[in-house]
Amino acid sequence: MASITHDLIEIAYKRFVEELPALEKLRLVARLELRGRGDVQVFRVSAPGPEISKGEPEDSRIEISVPRADFNDLADADLEHWHAAFEHGVVRVGGDPGVIRLLGGVIAKHEARTKLKKGR
Repeated sequence: MASITHDLIEIAYKRFVEELPALEKLRLVARLELRGRGDVQVFRVSAPGPEISKGEPEDSRIEISVPRADFNDLADADLEHWHAAFEHGVVRVGGDPGVIRLLGGVIAKHEARTKLKKGR
């Protein structure tokens, strides 16, 4: 079961970096919390890589919390779906405000470029 979760986390990370290559070399440790029925799994996800380990990270700069069932769906989704899940409160992000601002800015610029390409 844990290897399936590790694979899903790796897939989600690689899709995220594939859409946002500017973040590929960003050195960052994230705390990923997957909430299930009466169970919470916590993972340390270190970028670049990703290096994934189960357990509470002491050096995380950003915290991401997602219901497990939604994460299973989002793991193979594109950035647009992640953004919609964030806006609807399914995905919660916390941690260092500077890191959150940085990621938000990169995502906003990417979405602006995508809209320009679609408009042509």
